[in-house]
Amino acid sequence: MSRKNKIIVVVLLLLCVLLVAAPLFALRGASFGGSDDAGSVKVAEITGEEYEPWFTPVFEQLLGGELPGEVESMLFCVQTGIGVGVIAFFLGRFVERKKQEAIREKEHKQ
Repeated sequence: MSRKNKIIVVVLLLLCVLLVAAPLFALRGASFGGSDDAGSVKVAEITGEEYEPWFTPVFEQLLGGELPGEVESMLFCVQTGIGVGVIAFFLGRFVERKKQEAIREKEHKQ
């Protein structure tokens, strides 16, 4: 990797860290609620009635109550990990395919 590419990678990583950290420092004391809560509040504002969900989540039915926050976070992380794994797999396949095509073209020219 050339020096120029290393500098670009470092700058992009720093920008990513800044994007994640900036809201935490700029909005100290703010509550970062989920979109479900915000949606329920907005529906109640528009209709003038309390929002009532259409169905109960499957895990809540199985457990007989709401999932603990830690379990919800774990399930979200597992879902994210699976998604990242799928994306990384296909990106790796595309990169390897491109390398193999370049090797074949090089051999074909000789």
